[in-house]
Order: sequence, then structure tokens, then C-alpha cells
Amino acid sequence: MVWWLFKKQRIGIDLGTANTNVYVDGKGIVIGEPSVVALEKDTGEIVAVGEEANNMIGRTPGSIVATRPMKDGVIAEFDTTAAMMEYFINKTRSKWSSKPQVVICVPGGGTEVEKRAVVDAALLAGAREAFLIEEPFAAAIGADLPVNDPTGSMVVDIGGGTTDVATISLGGIVSGRMSRSAGDAMDEAITSFIRNKYNLLIGERTAESVKIELGSASEELAKELGSTEIRGRDLVTGLPKTITIEATDISEAISEVVEDIIDIVKETLEDTPPEISADVIDRGIVLTGGGALLNGLAEAISDATDVPVFVANDPLNCVALGTGLALKHI
Repeated sequence: MVWWLFKKQRIGIDLGTANTNVYVDGKGIVIGEPSVVALEKDTGEIVAVGEEANNMIGRTPGSIVATRPMKDGVIAEFDTTAAMMEYFINKTRSKWSSKPQVVICVPGGGTEVEKRAVVDAALLAGAREAFLIEEPFAAAIGADLPVNDPTGSMVVDIGGGTTDVATISLGGIVSGRMSRSAGDAMDEAITSFIRNKYNLLIGERTAESVKIELGSASEELAKELGSTEIRGRDLVTGLPKTITIEATDISEAISEVVEDIIDIVKETLEDTPPEISADVIDRGIVLTGGGALLNGLAEAISDATDVPVFVANDPLNCVALGTGLALKHI
């Protein structure tokens, strides 16, 4: 075997609750697919992964189940997560590459057991070595914040399973908070609100699409967003039903989740040393993650904290980009 022919490969994985992005050193982000796996119930055999599996959610026969193996930013189903990572790693490996070195994002407030589970899953999936980076730090790198300078920066990364808030200076996290109030919590709140108010049961994909179309962090802004039709099952008759939902309903449904996000931003600021707080006031707070795209969220956080708030240029990919840039410092 001519071992010198095999190229060393480095991969960065943003292993999110909702989506997984994969960054390959020298190529950039090459994969961005939902963190979903479809399994055969009886045998446990994998039927589909990623986008194909996501399209099966709510539409599978009794013999197949489409599941998200990540829950609240941590591994809920170890073997399924490892299989999903193996699928993504194999999809990026070239014929002449050896087992890759992998850097994986984990939530800032994760326990040592949760972090170890991620490393073990990566090694089981075919990684030669696995390293971890905390999500808010990766998000700050991806948002092009000066994380290694003696200057304070603050980032709020709102993903599917968790919201991570951190102030960063000199290459480390100075203060931070992690909450389960994030994108999935908003989807669940919308589903519950519509069920209670309209006696209509909707699926998680419908809840997410309504959030993207009509979601907002303030009732005043919601009045300008109008309405849309949604379809589900009437809980009274059991029959399919179509209703018109107003943006003000969606704003009301997710208001508690938005308040929770604002609260952990305030708590992080309260724990921040005065000099870094002064830097944050000068430079502002940067929002990353899919939740950063919620209408009016930046303005709501700014009003509550009296600090300027900005959305990163590419909020959906900041964590993956930061993870990829961190590959150079393994």
C-alpha cells in the first residue's frame, strides 16, 4: 500500500439540532442539510439521511420513522447520530483521503458527558481525531469578530435547539449563558397556540414555515406582516381543515421564547466585567444562527439592553464558517 498517496483531510462540522453544515478545509461549506435520519423500525437500517429524510417527516408509513437524533443541541440518540455523521463524513471524503481530523461544535453550556458523547460519535463515524469548539466562539469567528484581540465582543447564536450567548476577549469566553429557548421552542409554541386557539393540529414543518413567514419579536411589527393560510387536522371533527392565521397570533405564540432570549442576554451582560461591557456598548451585539432572522428581534434586544444589535452578514453559516477557520489551529 502506498500510504503517501493518501491526503490528510480536515473537516469542520456544525452539528445542529435542526441542520448540519460541513466545512472542508480548502473548499469551504460543502454540505448543508437537515439533521434528520429515516430508519426502518424493525431492523434499524437507515433509509435516508439529510434532506431526503427531512422530506419524509410526517409522511412515513408505519414501518419507517423519520427522527432528529439531536435534541436541544446534544445527542439524544447516539447510534443514529453516529450514523448521520458517518453519512456526512463519507459524502465529503475523496477517494485518496485518509480518515479526517474533525472539529465539531457543541453548545456553550454542555456537560462533559455530553461533550464526550460527541467525540465518541465522531470517532465511531470514521474520524481519525475529533476536537470540540463551543458554538458561540465559532459563531464569533464566523462573524469576523476580533476574538483574539484585547477587545470585548458579544455574540448571540440562536440555533434550533439552543441559544448561546457569550462575551469574548483574548481568545476565550469571558461570560456566557445557554438556554433551550431557541428555534424549536418557537415551533412548539406555535403548534401549541394553534391547537389551543383554533382546535387545529399542525405538523412541525408547517409551524416552522409559518414562523419564517410571519414570525416577529413585536406585536406592532406583526400588524404589518399580514396573514397566511395553514392546513392541518381539525381536533373536533378529525377532518382536514384550512384556516387563516394572523401574524399577530404568531407573535403572541412565541413571545415567551423571545422574552427568555432577551433575559439571558441581560444576564450575560450583568456578569460581564465593566471594561468589556464598555467595548460591547461601542461595538454592539452580533446575532447569528437561524433565529437571528426573526423579524424585529435585533430591535427588541437593543430596546431591552440599550446596546446596538446587528445581524451577522451570513447568520445561518457563521458557526460552520468559524468551525472551518478553527481547523487551521488544531
